[in-house]
Amino acid sequence: MKKNQEEMNIADNPLYHDTWKLLKKYRDVVWSLELSVQQVRSRFEIEYGSSIEDFLESVYVAGIDLSDRSIEHHAKCIERSHRMLKLLDTSIDLLRTKHKNGESYYWLLYFSFLSPQQLRNVEEIIEKLRPHIRDISFRTYYRR
Repeated sequence: MKKNQEEMNIADNPLYHDTWKLLKKYRDVVWSLELSVQQVRSRFEIEYGSSIEDFLESVYVAGIDLSDRSIEHHAKCIERSHRMLKLLDTSIDLLRTKHKNGESYYWLLYFSFLSPQQLRNVEEIIEKLRPHIRDISFRTYYRR
């Protein structure tokens, strides 16, 4: 009960709301971004008969304007999402390297939200944390 109440407080706090939502959806966002990049690459190859890199090189050389193309809009959306994820990754790296407890906070975030595969429950997370954080308990996990 207390855990759910703490999660609700964090999720409702306007200072943390967007960050909390992003962390909860991080794996989905990364997967979706990777899928979108593959789709754009395939679409370019089908539509233009070349790779994105070759296509862009020829466009720049020819001076062609693609401003009204839906594929450009899709590419801009991907770039915006990529920048958002890069900002989060940079912030986590800063926390890891500069904060006095940064290494342990990094591993808490990694196994709770950032690892490619979501762990089933807190017990699994704590088991994965043991090599990185000595004497971690459920109380310590939730407190941090």
